[in-house]
Amino acid sequence: MAYKAKIRVTLRPSILDVQGKAVQHALDNLGYSTVDSVRIGKYIEVMIDEDSLDDARRIGDEICRKLLANTVMEDYSIELETIK
Repeated sequence: MAYKAKIRVTLRPSILDVQGKAVQHALDNLGYSTVDSVRIGKYIEVMIDEDSLDDARRIGDEICRKLLANTVMEDYSIELETIK
């Protein structure tokens, strides 16, 4: 069975998001003063061919911890979608 892993990686709330601050400042300069906060993250889609949802989730978690996210500074979430 094939699964699409939709992975979101974001900086932990305690980590200063320099890119987010720059975008927020630019938005303020463009007149969007009601925007209070901007956080920048990554979105990654990975196709996983595994026999079960649990195995696909395990692999998604492993690739996030080993490659896609810096777990010292970033959090990640995985949403799995069954592909027929």
